[in-house]
Amino acid sequence: MRRFVIGDIHGQVTALEECLEKSHFDMDRDLLIALGDVCDRGEHTRESIDLLLQVKNLVYILGNHDKWFLQRALTGDSEDLWMIQGGRSTMRSYDGGPIPEEHIRLLQEAPLWYLLDEGTRLFVHAGINPDKPLEEQEEYDLIWSRELVDRAMSVIDDPDVESLTSYEEVYVGHTPTINYDLEVPIFVKGIWLMDTGAGWWGPLTIMDIDTKEYWQSKGKLEA
Repeated sequence: MRRFVIGDIHGQVTALEECLEKSHFDMDRDLLIALGDVCDRGEHTRESIDLLLQVKNLVYILGNHDKWFLQRALTGDSEDLWMIQGGRSTMRSYDGGPIPEEHIRLLQEAPLWYLLDEGTRLFVHAGINPDKPLEEQEEYDLIWSRELVDRAMSVIDDPDVESLTSYEEVYVGHTPTINYDLEVPIFVKGIWLMDTGAGWWGPLTIMDIDTKEYWQSKGKLEA
């Protein structure tokens, strides 16, 4: 079994297909850890979830856009901000029809974090508060806050700071690397930034957790 992590998909099913193909991902044997936000912005949320559900060994972590969509799916209500931030695209992908139960269940059952390799590697959508144990983290820090990434980038050139957390590696999405004029994963102070901007104009990225080899889509937002 090979082990992979993928950044925020944001409804880009062609990009997702491309990453799986380029990495020679085995849908029946390999592990895929998705860092959340399969929803919104791109026009193919439904198709993206359908493809993820074909992965036998899938760990799907809840993102902030996923939570917005889940609220709509469960209650019929949605925040205006969600619609502005890509929710309209997600609803168009379902053609105004019912949302499949397996799509709702994927997000309902999605954890807020995932630990691998005896707890040395942490996977989370946005980040953590490094001053609190994992079980005491606020949901806001896990799916919304960019404080951990901001802190890491602020000390990127400080040789006295090796890592900001107690983990060997922390993998996050949520904060696009295009914010820093890069379209590749960034490793800074023990943190891997895996969202390379597929929800905007950047590529989608999948990485082999063990070798650190990565593959990317063409980086073009689907219409």
